Amino acid sequence: MSDIHNMCIKKRLMLDSSAIMCSMQQVARHVPLKTEGFAHPRSNVAALGLQSGMRVADFGAGSGAYVLLIAERLEGSGAVYAIDVQRELLRRIHNEAARHGYKNVEVIWADLEVPRASKLADSSIDLVLISNLLFQVPDKTPILREARRIVKPVGRVAIIDWSESFGGMGPIQEDVVGREATLELCQKAGLALEREFVAGAHHYGLILRPVPIPPRV
Repeated sequence: MSDIHNMCIKKRLMLDSSAIMCSMQQVARHVPLKTEGFAHPRSNVAALGLQSGMRVADFGAGSGAYVLLIAERLEGSGAVYAIDVQRELLRRIHNEAARHGYKNVEVIWADLEVPRASKLADSSIDLVLISNLLFQVPDKTPILREARRIVKPVGRVAIIDWSESFGGMGPIQEDVVGREATLELCQKAGLALEREFVAGAHHYGLILRPVPIPPRV
């Protein structure tokens, strides 16, 4: 009985450890790297073509740097939706927005790898921002399709991401989603390149418009 009991305990410990590791990996995929000195949120926001009254969704809002700068630029008009899978980060964004008096910021918990996860209505958003998120998720397609679903026919999707690992300062090389790979994924999701902008060292910036989604083969 003692040996059987010990075996059961060991098996349970192994299962618990496996579950913890899985949970840690799930969260780690959505933890943004520190990009200070590389991407430049303020200048990037200036390149997005924001106008008063716009409704903007930030996919993978992370620390909220872009959310707060966009809210500031909109001067209290429109709406900024901070969407992330980490509740603690969303609480921080909510608190920072309140501290700055930005009443146009709303936080939404969502796993954007799940279809329609943002909970936003079809064709309701003027600009969807996807910054330093694609390299973190194994399946990028659902994120791009969700952006395509919620963006207005005259709206735009902005993508900022790492162009290289930069000696390990960025994501590991196998996780980097380069410009060409991103454009190919976007095309399949119904997004076409309109223009590019300088997004900071070792990053690329793309502005895309919605187009008819090609039929799946």
